[in-house]
Amino acid sequence: MDEIDRSKAVDFLKIGGELEKRRREDRLARYNTGKLVHEKQLAFHKCTRRNRWVFGGNRSGKTECGAVEVVWMLRGNHPHRQNRRDVKGWAVSLTQKVQREVSQAKILDYLRPDWIESVVMDSGRASSPKTGIIDTIAVKNVFGGISTLCFKSCEMGREKFQGASLDFVWFDEEPPEDIYDECCMRVIDRKGDVFGTMTPLKGMTYVYDRIYMNSARDPEIWHETMEWADNPYLDEGEIARASSCLDEASLESRRYGKFAARSGLVYPEFDESVHVIEPVVRAIKV
Repeated sequence: MDEIDRSKAVDFLKIGGELEKRRREDRLARYNTGKLVHEKQLAFHKCTRRNRWVFGGNRSGKTECGAVEVVWMLRGNHPHRQNRRDVKGWAVSLTQKVQREVSQAKILDYLRPDWIESVVMDSGRASSPKTGIIDTIAVKNVFGGISTLCFKSCEMGREKFQGASLDFVWFDEEPPEDIYDECCMRVIDRKGDVFGTMTPLKGMTYVYDRIYMNSARDPEIWHETMEWADNPYLDEGEIARASSCLDEASLESRRYGKFAARSGLVYPEFDESVHVIEPVVRAIKV
């Protein structure tokens, strides 16, 4: 082998090594592709309705599929939906601290560094986004454009959710109703998506009526319920141990992702404003 061929061989090995390294680091490429597959995560991704929700217990895998959905949309390579370039979206958390520890961390886990165009920080350093609070992150879209994701927190108040035109909004946990309504307005002109992943710890709120029961009969609303046993990565013994430590109401929400009545009513759907009327006084004929 002459010197030129030797040099080409070395370059080839370097390229091969770099590609293998990227493959190992690419969690998105490995998501739900092994021997263990989370069927309900796949059902969420495959659903084509525009208002989708996962009601799941803690550690059921709900946030994981929300983060993957966001990255697929930003990258423009969603395997089950019509893709776009220059996508604009929001990831909405309850607080900035929760954002950093949950939704932001999950999204960064699935975003390869070479896919990130730029990062604007609300606090911390752009060179170390995981340790700070991200305001906006720009992502390279496979169609050649740049997609943008803005992180929002419900503690900002409804007014901070006005004005934008978006392709999607992801709610990680249940937002206040006024913020939910405001975000639904943000996706109308682009025919965008709203999706949420949450554990129903607050009981029978507006989400139960409007999403779970779909009181308005909106054909675009869809939901799935995830429990611990649906997550193939959770140990059965650990599931049994944790279940034995919870009371009935907590077990319903934290394990099974179900809406549990917190008031102890026999009829948990009871709503005083709906089911109680003023006393009726009838005249008695003498």
